[in-house]
Amino acid sequence: MVLEYNRRRQENIADRAPAQRGSDRDKGSILCKKDGANMDKILVIDDSLLQAEAVRSLLKDDYEVTVCGTAEKGLEKARSGEYSLILLDVIMPHMSGFTLLKELQADASTKFIPVILITSLTDIMHEQEGLVLGAVDYITKPFEPLIVKARVNTHIRLFRYRMQFMKDAMIDELTGVANRRSYETNSIVRWREAIRLRLPFTVCMFDIDKFKKYNDTYGHPAGDHVIASVARTVSESLRRTTDFFARYGGEEFVAIFLGERDDPAFHFMQKIRAAVEALHIPHCAGISKWVTVSIGGVTVNPREGDSYSEILKKADEMLYTAKEQGRNTVVWLSEKGQKWQEKQVGKKP
Repeated sequence: MVLEYNRRRQENIADRAPAQRGSDRDKGSILCKKDGANMDKILVIDDSLLQAEAVRSLLKDDYEVTVCGTAEKGLEKARSGEYSLILLDVIMPHMSGFTLLKELQADASTKFIPVILITSLTDIMHEQEGLVLGAVDYITKPFEPLIVKARVNTHIRLFRYRMQFMKDAMIDELTGVANRRSYETNSIVRWREAIRLRLPFTVCMFDIDKFKKYNDTYGHPAGDHVIASVARTVSESLRRTTDFFARYGGEEFVAIFLGERDDPAFHFMQKIRAAVEALHIPHCAGISKWVTVSIGGVTVNPREGDSYSEILKKADEMLYTAKEQGRNTVVWLSEKGQKWQEKQVGKKP
C-alpha cells in the first residue's frame, strides 16, 4: 500500500479527473470552496518571487496558492492534477509563458486547467497570441486587486461547471462506471504519477465470457443486465479511492491500480472473478453453468521513457491467454516478467 502522503496525492488526482469526481449537485457546490483543506488550488508560475508573493498574498484567504519560480517546475506541478487555475507570467527565462502554455495545452493531464496570463505587455498582438494558444484571460501589471479576484473567481467557477459537465459526459450510462473517454484521460494521469512517484502500476482487462452467445440467446435487455451486474460487482469490490475502473467497450472492462504489488493485485482479481461467478446468473446451455469473466493483467514498475500502450498490450495478451486456457480465470504478468495463472488452470510459479 502507498504511504498516506501518496494516497492523499492520488485522491487529489481522482478528485480532478472528470469521471472520478464526487457529485457537485449539492447547493453551492459550484462556488469556490473555502473550507480549509478543501480550498480550490491555484498554481502561480512566475520567476519574480516578489510578484508571485504579491499574488499569493492577494488570494491566500480564499484559495490554496502554490508558487513556482520556473516554467519547468510549474509544468511538473501542473501535471499533478490538483489545480483549478494557473496564473502564468508571460516573460520568463529559459521557457516563456507562451511556450509553457503550448506545453500545458498539449498535455492530456493539464489541457483542461484554465490559464490566466500575467503580463506587462499591453499590445494587442501579444494578447491575441495568448488567447489563440488557449489562455482564458489576461491580468496586466500593475494589479488591480478587485479585478484580479473577480477574474480568478469567475474562471474557477467556469472550471467547476466544465468539470461537472465532463464528469457527466464520462460516465457510462448503462453501468454508472467510467466510460472509455474517461479511461483515456485517467490512464495517462495515473501512468505519469506512477513514474513520478516510482510506484508499481497495474492494469488489467476483463471480458465477459461468451457474451455474444448469451446476448443472442436471451436478448439485449438481458445482456445489458449482465453487463451492469458485472460492473456493479467489480466497482463495489474496489478498496481504495485511487483504484480506477471503466467500461472499455461492449462487454470489456479495464481497471488500474496504483501502488499495488503484483501478488496482492493478482489475488485480488481472483476474488473479483469469483465474485462475478457467485452472482449465479445462468449462462446458455452447453456454454457454462453461470456467467463468468476472464481477466488478464500486468504489474510493472514504470520508468521515464516506458510506454503505457505497450503495457496495455501485454494486459490484453494476458486476457487472450486466459480465454485460451478455458476462460473464467485470471492470467498475470508479474513485475519480474513471470506469467502467473490462477490455480484452477495452472499453479503460479
